[in-house]
Amino acid sequence: MPNCPRCHQSISNREITCPHCGMILKAYGHPGITLHRAVEQEYLCQTCLYHVDDTCTFPQRPYAKECTLYTDKDQSPLEPESIYLPRRTLLQAAKLWCQRHPAVVGLLGLLAVSVLFTLLSNS
Repeated sequence: MPNCPRCHQSISNREITCPHCGMILKAYGHPGITLHRAVEQEYLCQTCLYHVDDTCTFPQRPYAKECTLYTDKDQSPLEPESIYLPRRTLLQAAKLWCQRHPAVVGLLGLLAVSVLFTLLSNS
């Protein structure tokens, strides 16, 4: 069981606020999302990965004391080998593309038929 950052009492993972001191532990309206807080006078942005790579759009940046999207820049990101990327043949990739874009396939088919009729009528 984790401890409350303010009063250091044991609390459940599911608690939204600390039952001992009332400190808010989860994001307002989103009880499943953890609310990260800065320690003392430091700002979260100083150690956040999104601030370092300049993709943060949080309005309080770079002076955020609380954030739900905080990611520590010193934690190792996922290794590329751990992400499953299936290998597909060219035929499988083309089939998948056709399944995802049936309207484009239909238009290309109509275009091919019209070109074929034009060529046959000119002969």
